[in-house]
Amino acid sequence: MGAMKIAILDDYQNVALGFGDWDSLAAATVVFTRPFADDDELVECLDGFEVVVAMRERTRFPAELLARLTDLKLLVSTGSRNAAIDVVAAGKLGIVVSSTGYLPQPAAEHTWALILAAARNLPAELRSMAEGGWQIGVGTGLSGKTLGLLGLGRLGAQTAKVGQAFGMETIAWSQNLTPEKAAEHGVTVVSKDELFARADFLSVHLVLSERSRGLVGEAELALMKPSSILVNSSRGPIVDEAALLDALRRKAIACAALDVYDVEPLPSDHPLRTLDNVVLTPHIGYVTREAYEIFYGDAVEDIAAYVAGEPIRVMAV
Repeated sequence: MGAMKIAILDDYQNVALGFGDWDSLAAATVVFTRPFADDDELVECLDGFEVVVAMRERTRFPAELLARLTDLKLLVSTGSRNAAIDVVAAGKLGIVVSSTGYLPQPAAEHTWALILAAARNLPAELRSMAEGGWQIGVGTGLSGKTLGLLGLGRLGAQTAKVGQAFGMETIAWSQNLTPEKAAEHGVTVVSKDELFARADFLSVHLVLSERSRGLVGEAELALMKPSSILVNSSRGPIVDEAALLDALRRKAIACAALDVYDVEPLPSDHPLRTLDNVVLTPHIGYVTREAYEIFYGDAVEDIAAYVAGEPIRVMAV
């Protein structure tokens, strides 16, 4: 029998091998730096691989796809959860699904990169400087403004803390949020409609689920001020993309600052790329050296434990 074959998927920057001790596994490791065109290409490319390392939710593994990966025995997902993997189906097929550690701070930090870039119109100002120009617009300050948080979990609470340091009023809504929980973070609970109507900056911090999918739609966007900015560093489908495009085109809201999209990577001809009132980043909220050291370092540990017959960090069904 030859060496175990390990596939590292969606390593867009081709850096995975530098963030873990892969040589310690004595395996044949292959890195895939681009997304697969479709399931057929994925199945063909992963033929013979016993171990697959998936970066977050960049590649989906539904039941029907897992059934076609007949050589797969261990699927490692970076991060502590992965909604793109059918863990129940994997268990039925005898595929172990292991996770890795995770850092919440990078996503919260990037939320503020988006907010500040949108508030100060940085994409246009940076472009002007690169082209030999100078000031071209007038920015918006944060102090005294209202930061609306759609979700006040770990990331929402971190975002609120920074907003308060800037002198912003922080309000929040989610379906299960209580006044007592919000008060722990110095945040005021409001109704959903009030959140959208009052927020100068509306930042999304919900987990994608059937309950949250499309939660920010035409009706919610219609409540927002023409001067408001929508920020989404959570998951694309929480915001109705068609409704958002319409609002941006009509200037019904001032700007959208987005790190996540319905389809990723965002197609090169996507209409969002044509608008002048957007700040777009390529889902890099969690892409930091510190996070990658944990992701790929833990992935190597997961594989070594599997080889030793004692899998670790196994995702619960």
